[in-house]
Amino acid sequence: MSASLLSGKVFLLVTGASKGIGRQIAESFGSLLGEGSLVLLLARNSNGLKETANKLPKRIKVQTRSVDLRVTDANHLKDIISKAVGPAGVTQFENAIIVHNAASIGDLSKPTIALTDFQTWRDYYDLNVFSPAVLNGVFMQLFNEASKVTRFVINVTSIAANTPFGSAGYYCSGKAARTMFFKVFATENPNVYVLNYSPGFVDTDMLHAVITGITDPSARNFFREVQSSDLVLTTQQTVNRMIEIIKLQKFNSGDIIDYSDLLEA
Repeated sequence: MSASLLSGKVFLLVTGASKGIGRQIAESFGSLLGEGSLVLLLARNSNGLKETANKLPKRIKVQTRSVDLRVTDANHLKDIISKAVGPAGVTQFENAIIVHNAASIGDLSKPTIALTDFQTWRDYYDLNVFSPAVLNGVFMQLFNEASKVTRFVINVTSIAANTPFGSAGYYCSGKAARTMFFKVFATENPNVYVLNYSPGFVDTDMLHAVITGITDPSARNFFREVQSSDLVLTTQQTVNRMIEIIKLQKFNSGDIIDYSDLLEA
């Protein structure tokens, strides 16, 4: 992996960038990027995207696009990225980074035997599994081998990808499927660097929604204990750790690295 992956002239795309971890990734990564870098921020909330964009350094270019990833298609995504890159093309950049952060929790009130509506399943997987898979494919078609750009893919995963929580059938299965997809992608593409990063328990709207909304008694007790402990992180803490992991380069492409994993310098 290039030691200067987060420096130089970089194209950075972050999904779910209007708040929470996505906003912090954009802000923290943006502070490291070289002059002439371009950051493309995607989310549904246009006002939130503008707030994120205003936090980034003035030396880099920032573009925002309000898009519902659940209902878009490959052609629209290709058009968004191509227009952001502009006529100079992808070869103007040294590195291209895509951060798949956008996600939703799904219904936390039902056990798996009650999850019997096909459309609800489709809607959930459209956003949480299918859209990152399609967006990643479009990104790689544009920043292909011929571009000679160093490519890095970050998937924001979760403890829920490998730990089952009662009444979180949508969320756990979606995170597991998405993480495995990027592990397969890493296997197929040895020249692309891939990190599945599990950020820990972070003080975001999503964590609070889990704590207040999950109905399984065991899971509810677990998350309440987390809430009352010192395990809850700020977005800055977890993103700083992500940056540390990237700089140390002690992971194999496709690995799942958790915030709490110990990596020797």
